[in-house]
Amino acid sequence: MTPVVIFGAGQIGRGFIGDICSASGYSLIFVDVNEKIVGMLNEEGEYPIWLLDREIRTEKKIRNLSALNLSQKEKIAEAIGNVSLVFTAVGANNVPSIAPILASGIAKKAAENPDSYLNVVICENLLGSSRVLKKEIKKCLSPEFLPFLDERTGFVETVVSRMVSPLSDELRKKYPLLVTVEPYNILPVEKKKFKGGIPQVKGFYPVENLFPYEELKLFIHNLAHACLAYAGYFKGHTYIWEALEDTEIHKLLRGVISEAKSALIRKHNFETAEIENYISDLIGRFGNRSLGDTVYRVGRDPLRKIGAKDRIAGGIKLCLSQDVYPEKVCLVMAYCLCYNYQKDEKAVKLQEIIKENGVVYVLRQISDIKENRVVNEIMENYNVLKNEGGSFKGY
Repeated sequence: MTPVVIFGAGQIGRGFIGDICSASGYSLIFVDVNEKIVGMLNEEGEYPIWLLDREIRTEKKIRNLSALNLSQKEKIAEAIGNVSLVFTAVGANNVPSIAPILASGIAKKAAENPDSYLNVVICENLLGSSRVLKKEIKKCLSPEFLPFLDERTGFVETVVSRMVSPLSDELRKKYPLLVTVEPYNILPVEKKKFKGGIPQVKGFYPVENLFPYEELKLFIHNLAHACLAYAGYFKGHTYIWEALEDTEIHKLLRGVISEAKSALIRKHNFETAEIENYISDLIGRFGNRSLGDTVYRVGRDPLRKIGAKDRIAGGIKLCLSQDVYPEKVCLVMAYCLCYNYQKDEKAVKLQEIIKENGVVYVLRQISDIKENRVVNEIMENYNVLKNEGGSFKGY
């Protein structure tokens, strides 16, 4: 079997990349910092994955695998030198840290097999991740290997959308390597970034330009998810599917999606049928009770999610740039500003900032929203939510 190297043996690494690569006939070499996970993967030689599709659970075993600890630098470099395909799923903040090891592997491959190709498929929530990673690798490479880096190494960005399900303590104890995920397995990849052809991997969806699909994920999937989480929390729901089935929240969700959809079609010329199919499929996935996804997980770290370029503030700016007034997205921002879940340290921090500086400060300084009309509308929504006994405002 042809091997692939996968940096990151977490939920995306095992639950998505490992799954689609195994289904495509590859053997897997995981690289991770977690010694316990690495040890268990090597000892078991397999791990279970459950695909949760509403009321149907499909169980499968991922086999033909091994694992290396991130500290085993020589073995990792040797593995990279012997493969043509590498994936990363280490988290956006950790991408630069794997560059030196990748550089060692690229140098080995360039020296021993200079006519080969290597494609690094980057499965991170990081815009411009290919430029970031290549720049960091270049710092670590000897000049003699730079031609191989530029001409024979592809850095391919993706849009990861498979949703994972949190494990209960009981399941984690019984099946420590188990990952539970939805069946969705489509992975948009940018055609032009590959070197030497596109590898045959089930789920790869090659597109000419990835940026429209990155914005589709951020401003339909992520923004809609945020809407369900923050409005759902406000109304006392625990699960995302509960929020979706709440008539008032569902109406708000449809309004948010309608605004974002109109703006995306104007900006990127999406075919209406393509984006409508995406939305229909997405709402069905949000309603998957088997995932057990909570408003707390989806709403986690509201400070990041109101960032200037993130889903909510970014969605507002997208709409304004395309002459679509973001009335419903402004309401999602107000719900997010009310999110005060005490077990979320970033939610607590947000409430402290609001208490010390006010909502307008947050909108201007953190979300970088400049339009007075938008700021005033969010403020009005916020005041209604805070001052009228917590009554729901959805339309």
